Amino acid sequence: MAEFILNDGGRAAAGYKGSAGDCGVRALSIVTGLDYAEVYKTVGEFCKLEKPSKTRRGKSSPRTGIHRVTFDKIAEHYGLEWVGIMKVGRGVTVHVRADELPRGRMVLNLSRHFAAYCDGAVLDTHDPRRSGTRAVYGYWIARE
Repeated sequence: MAEFILNDGGRAAAGYKGSAGDCGVRALSIVTGLDYAEVYKTVGEFCKLEKPSKTRRGKSSPRTGIHRVTFDKIAEHYGLEWVGIMKVGRGVTVHVRADELPRGRMVLNLSRHFAAYCDGAVLDTHDPRRSGTRAVYGYWIARE
């Protein structure tokens, strides 16, 4: 199973307090190595560009969550490359486990959550592994 390391991505150091649904900002900050406040601002700019949708509730926000279509654009902005894993009719093939994920720095796309994963360890404010049973839908990997 992947190791878990408590990491807020620099949120507290940037002066942000309390809890928030900012998993996308935290994960991007950890994987890119950029300052949390800088990533927060960039994500906010992308969220403002979102078009209204009949299927999504409200716009994305760096504090309360980022819609997947917007996250794709943000990840591309940071030079991250999408690797899809889930295929229709195949079921879950990859879990949050070190023996099932490649080495490198990446943002995992999990159900209703984004998490940073670096060389066998999940870095987050809470443990999203579900004892190694949590499905990974895909990931955005930092190409060196």
